[in-house]
Parts: sequence; C-alpha cells; structure tokens
Amino acid sequence: MKDNLYRLFMEMNIGDVLKDEDLKNHTTFKIGGPCDLMLLPKSYENVRDIVKYLRDEDIPFMVLGNGSNLLVKDSGLRKVVIKIADNLSNIRLDGNKIVAQAGAQLTTTSKFAIENSLEGMEFSSGIPGNIGGAITMNAGAYGGEMKDIVSSVKVIDINNEIRDFSCEQMHFGYRKSRVQEEGLIVLEAIFELNHGNYEEIYAKYKDFHDRRNSKQPLDYPSAGSVFKRPEGYYAGKLIEDSGLRGYRYKNAMVSEKHCGFIVTDGESSYEEVSKVIEHVKEVVYEKFGVKLETEIKIIGD
Repeated sequence: MKDNLYRLFMEMNIGDVLKDEDLKNHTTFKIGGPCDLMLLPKSYENVRDIVKYLRDEDIPFMVLGNGSNLLVKDSGLRKVVIKIADNLSNIRLDGNKIVAQAGAQLTTTSKFAIENSLEGMEFSSGIPGNIGGAITMNAGAYGGEMKDIVSSVKVIDINNEIRDFSCEQMHFGYRKSRVQEEGLIVLEAIFELNHGNYEEIYAKYKDFHDRRNSKQPLDYPSAGSVFKRPEGYYAGKLIEDSGLRGYRYKNAMVSEKHCGFIVTDGESSYEEVSKVIEHVKEVVYEKFGVKLETEIKIIGD
C-alpha cells in the first residue's frame, strides 16, 4: 500500500513525496518515529486534491505544520502526513491587512506587520508554530489571541471544498476553533490590523520578546506550554509549588526556567517525556486536587 501510494502521488505531481520520514525532524521536541508517507504540497489545489483522494479511499492522514505543539511516539505514524510549512508560507500586504499562508511562521508574520507599521499582532511575536496551527488553537499570549486580529480564514472543509469563513464563523474559544470541531484544514488567514507608529509598535514587540526570552527555556527542544491553564490556577505555578521544578526522568525534565515547559537535550524519547508528564499530573493532583490536561497533542501508533 505504501509503495503504491508513493508512486501514485509522484505521478500526481502534487509536490515533494517522502517515504518513511522520521517525524523527529519535523517537531520542536525533536521526537517521533517515521510516518508512512509525508507529502509537501505547493498549492491550495494540491492540498485539496490530496485530501479528497485520501478521504475517498478512507486512508488515514493528518496535517502537520511546524510541529511545535506535538509529542509523537517513537513508533511513528501509520498515516500519510501532509506537511504545510515552508512549501506554503507566503505573506503579503493588502492595505491594513496581512494575508498569510498557513505554513508561514507566526513570528515571521508578526515581524512583517511591525515592519509595515501595523499594530495589534505584537503579542504573537514569540509564539512558536505557524499560521495554520495558531488558527487551529486560537493561539494567544499577553492578553491577545488570534480571534482579536483575524478577519477571515480560508480552509478546506469536510466536503473538500475551499471556503472562506469570517472570524465570527470560526467559533474561536480558549485554545480551540471551528477547525477542531469540523476537521477543517487551514490554508490561509487574513489579519486586520491598525496603522500606527513604528517606534511605539516595535517597543511593545520588544517588551513582549524580552519578557518571553527571560522566562521561557527557548534554548532547549520543547513543545511550549505542556498543560492547559486550569480554571482559577496557572499550571506552571502549580507545578512549581509541587516541588517539581527541575524534575528529571532520563533526558527529559521540567524546565528550571519555566515549570510549564518540559525540555529535553535533543536526544530524548517519547517514553521519557510522557513519564515526566504523568508524574507531574499525579503530584499536582495529590497536592492540590487539580487535574492537569495536556495542551500539546500526543499522537502515534
């Protein structure tokens, strides 16, 4: 099946096709075994044609962006992975709006806004991941979220049609959106911003950037904040107050710098990170009666 699919997609000319590609090369944790096939489409029509074929043939697949919110098992995935990253990462200006393809980095898009003296996107300047993932999760920081700046989103729906949804139609909530509800695939987002003073916008961006650098372990492989914020609490504070700062299992550990992060030395395994996650959950529940939920997505066979 895998070899047949490889030949088929090569003949379809839908972009690069990789066989048995290690997902550790495509996640910020640097963890994950091989997928059966990885496809890197170069147009929206490529994505639509791939998705339609896989759905019609009932072949399991997943869409991957920057891999910044994923923990992949060492056994990998018996699926087709559609990677939307550098292959679909164009950013352009349209008046006071920025049109960004799903594969564009969120930080790159934010800097593009600043360079064009557009304000409103500064909060996102250090959030890892790409536009597709940010829309999917309604990414946010420092009091701002995607829903505050999105004008519209272009997606592939469950019927394999390319459609545009307004911000209101995206059903944005805390770390969720219509993308998850309906299995949509993000192709592009339009952000509506305000013209402002470059120096003031840059100063705000730099403040957020410096705060993030001073508080987060950006020098080590991680997947960002591992746990969702429990109602009435902060996950990092609960973990710290549980005495878990620096807790280590082999090559994975709770960050000394920010207890909401789990970091590795770049040579860790799924088992090591998952052991740390489970230990943190158990200890926090024992001490505070709070059940932590993971914000990162754990996948694999």
